[in-house]
Amino acid sequence: MKNKVVIVGCGNVGMSYAYALLNQKTPVGEIVLIDLNADKIIGEMMDLNHCLAFAPSKIKISAGNYQDCQDADIVCLAAGANQEPNETRMDLIYKNTEIFSSIITNVMNSGFNGIFLVATNPLDVMTYMTYKLSKLPAYRVIGSGTTLDTARLRYVLAERLGINPKNVHAYVMGEHGDSEFVPWSSANVGLINIHRFLQEEELVQIETEVKNAAYEIIKRKGATYYGIGMCLVRITNAILGDENTILTVSTYDKEHDIYISSPAIINRQGIKGNAKLTLTEEEQRRLADSVHTIKEAITTINDKL
Repeated sequence: MKNKVVIVGCGNVGMSYAYALLNQKTPVGEIVLIDLNADKIIGEMMDLNHCLAFAPSKIKISAGNYQDCQDADIVCLAAGANQEPNETRMDLIYKNTEIFSSIITNVMNSGFNGIFLVATNPLDVMTYMTYKLSKLPAYRVIGSGTTLDTARLRYVLAERLGINPKNVHAYVMGEHGDSEFVPWSSANVGLINIHRFLQEEELVQIETEVKNAAYEIIKRKGATYYGIGMCLVRITNAILGDENTILTVSTYDKEHDIYISSPAIINRQGIKGNAKLTLTEEEQRRLADSVHTIKEAITTINDKL
């Protein structure tokens, strides 16, 4: 089994993903880079290959084209316009819809029958678009969702409490965007609920900090990419390692006909199922608000589907 990953879009996010794959012990055996800038991907391929002498495992790395997607296990979509300062993820919808329509057509024309992993914003809308245009089963189209928001949340909580983030069990759910929320009723440190450690006003402050993290990073350095690169590797390992790991990825919600993030079980087939959380009335209301936000955004691209 090749465990072949094709990365479409070799900007900051795509290359952070590739570099993180190279630096970790992963099941990936081959990486193929695809980008409109042919010279750039040749340079990126060369640069990555020069790391192999010190990499934890050998990975075949090449510059390719859409025909390379035919036998890929995962095609990661990281192409699209960057989010500018003072621009929301939803503002990117018109820029990236046209880009995605062409990419997905080219990937599917290759005979691809693996798993799509989507990283382009607005994340939930682009993942929905990938599902509709590819006509693959919903469990084989996955968005990176709120994995990065969840990682940010666990980091902030761990720093506040002086504990390893691996022992913080908390999630960010809903839209990967401004309507996302934290179901604090299910947030634990070890086996102890977060309310034993922090007051309500502190939780509100932390949630706001997590929600605005991307804006703060973009304001200072122009883009975010290291964090999402690591999250994409974590999702990739869960798929190729057949791990049955729970991660907050964007998955298909049949009831509302949208993609939205909630804790989901991931294995070699893609999405095995969802780990349903018991939400309070207030958390249910916030989830409904997030559903509404995504549904409204999807209506703006219906003519492309």
